[in-house]
Amino acid sequence: MERKITKFFLKWKTDLIRKPLLVFGSRQVGKTYSVVEFGQNHYQKIAYFNTIDNTALKDIFKRVRSLERLVPLLSELCEVEIEPENTLLIFDNVGEEDIVKGIKSFGYVQNNYHVIAIASSKEDIIKYRGEELQYKLMNEMDFEEFLWACHQKEVAEKIRYAFDNQKSCAVHTKALSLFYDYLLTGGLPEVVCSYVNGEAIAYQRSIQERIFDLYKAELTRTQNLIDIPRGIEVVDSICQQLYKDNKKFQYGLLGFGKRAKEYESVIQYLVSNQLLYRSYKITTIKSPLSSCREIDSFKLYYPDDGLLSCRYHLTKQKLLADENIKLALYENHIAHTLMEAGYSLYYYQSEGKAEVNFVIQNRMGRVIPIEIATKTGSKVKSLSVFMKRYPVEDAYRITENNFTNRKGVHYLPIYAIFCLNNLIY
Repeated sequence: MERKITKFFLKWKTDLIRKPLLVFGSRQVGKTYSVVEFGQNHYQKIAYFNTIDNTALKDIFKRVRSLERLVPLLSELCEVEIEPENTLLIFDNVGEEDIVKGIKSFGYVQNNYHVIAIASSKEDIIKYRGEELQYKLMNEMDFEEFLWACHQKEVAEKIRYAFDNQKSCAVHTKALSLFYDYLLTGGLPEVVCSYVNGEAIAYQRSIQERIFDLYKAELTRTQNLIDIPRGIEVVDSICQQLYKDNKKFQYGLLGFGKRAKEYESVIQYLVSNQLLYRSYKITTIKSPLSSCREIDSFKLYYPDDGLLSCRYHLTKQKLLADENIKLALYENHIAHTLMEAGYSLYYYQSEGKAEVNFVIQNRMGRVIPIEIATKTGSKVKSLSVFMKRYPVEDAYRITENNFTNRKGVHYLPIYAIFCLNNLIY
């Protein structure tokens, strides 16, 4: 399946100051598949090493640091002759210190060896950061990549064209129907592949349940054992938190007498490792937005829409019939799409309780408010209140209708959120 990260790999391959690349991200987002496919398509050979319990590799990296001695030993271990420029070295499931130090050997001096390492947990690699490595976060497939996988590239192109030219989308009805499928499926490649192959939704759900269990299993890495059950409580509560009219995270939903202090560290762990995404409340606007966030008021989202749909036991019919569930899915989708495009997340709430679902700031400092209006013809006043108080160049109202512009507001169909990644600069 075609992934956007391939363009990044190609740029890295030709970089004159190329360093070993460490690709990290949640489990099951397609890291290994994408890296191996890139190697198969753009190199003559691949030298692949699974680092889990690989004592022979660990011993080599412990003993040897010079590339002149290291490369022949690695070639012998994987039974592939490693040639500069022509061979992609892949080190999978990286985490141990000795392995990372060995990979860094390729980054101390300029050379013609191409090395990509893969890790799942950010906690595994953050302590090894250094100028010898480059880093790249990889996420699940966004809606545009989903369309590519479904052989609907023309639909994706027409959505982009409508956004860039501020015109109606010629395939609006089809795009919206496919987007509903995406909300049920999500962007995890194994689930998307099942959908493309026509598997029953029950089979897709079984995959999502297994992956959901893998996400929760990541909590066993926390240093405090009591944080494991607490983390599971938090993760399991997200569907209930987002179903509420007030989607602010409430500790009371975890059980009677639950307190914020008990859950601070595990929530930080979940957010730091991209197992959940967080949006902070702001009640005023000044630059940078991070300076006016309220640390104790936030919302939490899943990094994949399919996992949320799985928690709701959704069918397409139920999705279309339940406005609260639809709003929860829409907000979750916008949150992870913006976060994965590089934005930090905030939501605005005035003293009068007017709420703008998302407020983002691009790298040029421009503030962009985004409001959701799910029902056709729905009258939402929060964005208007916001724009009177804080003049902005661009504001977006997310609907199920086609592209249009009214009174200085861009009306954006929900399926076109991925186009907002163009605004990051």
